Amino acid sequence: MARPVTLFTGQWADLPLETLAQKASAWGFDGLELACWGDHFEVDRALAEPAYVNKKWDVLHKYNLQCFAISTHLVGQAVCDNIDSRNLGILPPDVVGDGEPEGVKKRAAQKVADTARAAAKFGVSQVNGFTGSSIWHMLYSFPPNDWKTIEKGYEDFANRWNPIMDVFKQEGVKWGLEVHPTEIAYDFVTTRKALDAIGNRPEFGINFDPSHFAHQFLDSAEFVLEFADRIYHVHVKDSKKLLNGRRSILGSHIDFGEQERGWTFVSPGHGDVNFEALFRALNRIGYQGPLSIEWEDSGMDREWGAKDALAFVRRTDFAPSMLAFDAAFQKK
Repeated sequence: MARPVTLFTGQWADLPLETLAQKASAWGFDGLELACWGDHFEVDRALAEPAYVNKKWDVLHKYNLQCFAISTHLVGQAVCDNIDSRNLGILPPDVVGDGEPEGVKKRAAQKVADTARAAAKFGVSQVNGFTGSSIWHMLYSFPPNDWKTIEKGYEDFANRWNPIMDVFKQEGVKWGLEVHPTEIAYDFVTTRKALDAIGNRPEFGINFDPSHFAHQFLDSAEFVLEFADRIYHVHVKDSKKLLNGRRSILGSHIDFGEQERGWTFVSPGHGDVNFEALFRALNRIGYQGPLSIEWEDSGMDREWGAKDALAFVRRTDFAPSMLAFDAAFQKK
């Protein structure tokens, strides 16, 4: 049986949950991955109001939708980041507080820990998001990096995330880092370093999103095979390289969708991700969790795109074979 297909609600948080649920059900999705912003899933209310989680399930069940995961990307980013106006612009007021960076980081860490508690109360055992990184700005090594500072970045990550993971362990919930440029882990090498830094503890895994690998010229299927025991959740998102000798792979400090960008996110099936190879790799490692469409495409109407993306996944994903194709040739 093919995997369930869900829609990540982060890019749809301008819509009330019930409005989006009605649309997603009509389009044919199996469920929603609820973002912890907008009114889709509010951590504080889930913990404080006895009836809150049941009301969320009532909405989902009304439209025959499931939920396998909730996601807290915006708050998670602030746990390790060097806090600036970009963070403050996307964080909830109770995390921003007076804006003092260390205070923001500590309140963000507490909120992520609370998200594990809220997920457990909601009956969901997977939370996805970002970690942030104190060393991402040192990616290009000039002025020359002090490599001890790089190692301290991994130590800072471990020091801030281990206490959070203690709560996840206590609640029976797993964390899925979306391996992604701007995070402590963004490719093969840095993922190994991050997992080692946190002691390879089982609560800390990966929400795998292949779109962040395409423009790094990395092989998504190989990543899934290498980190097979850490693939806890999967996003379906695509990216397209637009290099022509004049456009930079670094993005040129211009927004997604701009004509002169060297790459941009596109609707699944319209970019460079080899989804058949990815799905075969997921079959090989035995991943039977959801395929959660994270829809981003600056050049396409999102409702048309959501339906197109769902149709693409339905026709591209397939269950693994339960027998050898030549078994029928063998003598009984």
